[in-house]
Amino acid sequence: MDTGTEIGWEPHEVALLGGGPRAAVTVAVVALHLLGAVETGPGRTLCAMGPEPEGLGPFEGTVLDCLCEPLTARELVRHADVRLALALTRIPLAEDGLLTHPWLRPTRGARRRLAFWRERHPLPAVRHGLTDEDTLLAVALHGDAALRLLLPRFALRTGLMDPGAPADGVRFSLGRGRFLRWRDEYEDSVSGDWGGTGHGDHSGGCGSGGGGGSD
Repeated sequence: MDTGTEIGWEPHEVALLGGGPRAAVTVAVVALHLLGAVETGPGRTLCAMGPEPEGLGPFEGTVLDCLCEPLTARELVRHADVRLALALTRIPLAEDGLLTHPWLRPTRGARRRLAFWRERHPLPAVRHGLTDEDTLLAVALHGDAALRLLLPRFALRTGLMDPGAPADGVRFSLGRGRFLRWRDEYEDSVSGDWGGTGHGDHSGGCGSGGGGGSD
């Protein structure tokens, strides 16, 4: 879902700046779910469904490629291809002065811009009437709080959200318990080769049938 935003960053880039790698992966999975390309599998896994949607960006395409076999959210964020895609996503953000060196955490300017956009786009009061783009931006900016409001069943079934996570603050728990943004977020993400066939080599998708984008 190569949507872009009025912020000037893609939703997964917004999430990466605001919550680290797990946040970016969470947003990519939500985008694919809204397109009907990813659904829940056995054992709280995620799996690709149906043909690949048109117009996917490279990051979301890589995430979808990795889900040709069912993976848990935790396995997905550790997948070598996803880790490399995250590293590639960081490069232009760092070049734009939004990530510090060498730790690749958001700069003060990036944090100020994120705070401004969170204020401009507060967490919706209800999910009725929201477009997919609205939903995706809300998740990118507000994390678990948006998942709890907008996609609770999908987020819990797939482990994107910890059911015991606090409601306050901006958190992306990815089913791994309670942790604040930046805790353990910027571990080395460049290890591993670009395995598999890579994005763009789908032939009619990885699964059979079509998933629905509903929660």
